[in-house]
Amino acid sequence: MLAKFDDMLKQLVAEPSISSTTADIDRSNLRVIEHLANWLQDLGFATEVMVLPNRPDKANLIATLGANGKPHPGGLVLAGHTDTVPVDSSLWQSDPFQLRDSDQRFYGLGSCDMKGFFPVALHAAAAFGERDLAAPLTIVATSDEESSMAGSRYLLESGKPKADYAIIGEPTAMQPIYAHKGVSMISVQVQGAAGHSSDPSLGHNALETMHPVMGALMQFRDELAQQHQHPSFAVNVPTLNLGCLRAGDNPNRICGHAELQIDLRLLPGMDSDAIHKQLEQRCHDAVAGSHTQLTVSTVYPPIPPFESAADGELTTTLAALSGKAPGTVAFGTEAHFLQTLGMQTVVWGPGSIDQAHQPNEYLEQSHIRPAIETLQQVIGRYCLA
Repeated sequence: MLAKFDDMLKQLVAEPSISSTTADIDRSNLRVIEHLANWLQDLGFATEVMVLPNRPDKANLIATLGANGKPHPGGLVLAGHTDTVPVDSSLWQSDPFQLRDSDQRFYGLGSCDMKGFFPVALHAAAAFGERDLAAPLTIVATSDEESSMAGSRYLLESGKPKADYAIIGEPTAMQPIYAHKGVSMISVQVQGAAGHSSDPSLGHNALETMHPVMGALMQFRDELAQQHQHPSFAVNVPTLNLGCLRAGDNPNRICGHAELQIDLRLLPGMDSDAIHKQLEQRCHDAVAGSHTQLTVSTVYPPIPPFESAADGELTTTLAALSGKAPGTVAFGTEAHFLQTLGMQTVVWGPGSIDQAHQPNEYLEQSHIRPAIETLQQVIGRYCLA
């Protein structure tokens, strides 16, 4: 018998599975994968744990019900990520790794984004464990979505899973999302030469060099906004945010090193590689003759933009069942990777992105039953004869 929803979510939240580009913060997701695999096996799913190359502490899970050995028999994928963002426990009103039931909400790290989707998907799937499926139901759990997307990249590299339709259960308040922007985190570093501040000729000031770089980036941002618009987005232009600047160590030293980190969000249809090359060239042009060295790199590989048909079969099905019109979002997901595998892909799930990545993150309990019932109807439509 499948465990209660809150008991399942309690176990998932209690397993730290933070993913981060900072090694001492990064954690394994294997315990979350083990819980999911055990529950899914109890429901009759065949499970495959995919350990990531060179990362024995990270894995994906592919669980399939009703495949009957067919190589690509259509069907439906329900997908989500098992990792969370880093957490500062001092900002929380309760332990972020202990599920708290209060005010008709489940509080806990990942409760909304997006461990809460898995009990929803499993409780929806439980209604079909004894049914003969005409097409398989597959549940996918990935690693490292919040950092490198390594899990979904490995799925794409491996060429699986295969299906006709895929739902990624990110918190969209059950609005079907057919497009989102791409996301790049970019580091611009300037290496100068330190020296005593009383004589500027003793060094080369990296912070002063960074000043024209910032100006060039803001001009580039304005040009991108003039050249690219997408009417389906609330913020209908690409964005470039100057997010973090670290430079120098003391007022009486010439600044020897500076790093600027930026967030770049591109619209569907924009060429990420071409835009990155243009950005890098603008930065180099801005520092010409400065006697400092500039490097531009990505903090992790970019998340490509995603767009499917607003009137696609799965999108319109979810819109009809949830009563919410299809839309777009500015945050990134794994949708590009499943779409590239050949699936008609929609982002749809319980919870709100407004509660994600925040202290006291929570999942509204009022979303749970409607989400389960909606998924049951979707499974019935695409997996039953």
